Amino acid sequence: MIRILLVDDQLLIRQGLKSLLECNSDMQVVGEAENGQRALEQISILKPDIVLMDIRMPVMDGVAATGAIAQQYPNTKVLVLTTFDDDGYVSQAMRVGAKGYLLKDTEPDELALAIRAVCKGHTQLGPGLFEKALMSVPESAPSVTQPPELAQLTRRELDVLRLMASGSNNREIAQSLFLSENTVKNYVTNILSRLNLRDRTQAALLAHSLFKE
Repeated sequence: MIRILLVDDQLLIRQGLKSLLECNSDMQVVGEAENGQRALEQISILKPDIVLMDIRMPVMDGVAATGAIAQQYPNTKVLVLTTFDDDGYVSQAMRVGAKGYLLKDTEPDELALAIRAVCKGHTQLGPGLFEKALMSVPESAPSVTQPPELAQLTRRELDVLRLMASGSNNREIAQSLFLSENTVKNYVTNILSRLNLRDRTQAALLAHSLFKE
């Protein structure tokens, strides 16, 4: 059972989400909070697996709350669900520890799939939001230096990393490099481990800054 905490300053939104999510037999809404500070207070008690986090809220907004949760409760994953697709919000939320960023017009079935994926450790970004996350990478980045660990990657792993920078998923990478999806998955795991990165979004952001033309 996936335990979910809903964080949104609008009661009607929380009620609607609860009704939708609890239609799934593997999901349970264990609590609700109207702002980030209240969410932090509840996490220690409720121990949710996933926090569905809005961005703009009084007292403590979603970005600040996400950063605090990532530091204080690393086993609890945050999936941002908001109406705001502003470049700054997307990049800030992902940088401070969000595992995904979706808009509130996401279909219920897609939201449920995203929650399950995030619970398994995958990163989820709504359509067009990967590009917005990349907007945070400066176009001219003279201070960017290649991490020494990059030299440990094989040529094929570098190929995979470059395709990750373009936003390609495992299936697309496999088709481009004529590999199986399982092989690509193994390459991605090795890349994250060797570069000491949290997830493929961090890897893609790094690769975008290193390999851009």
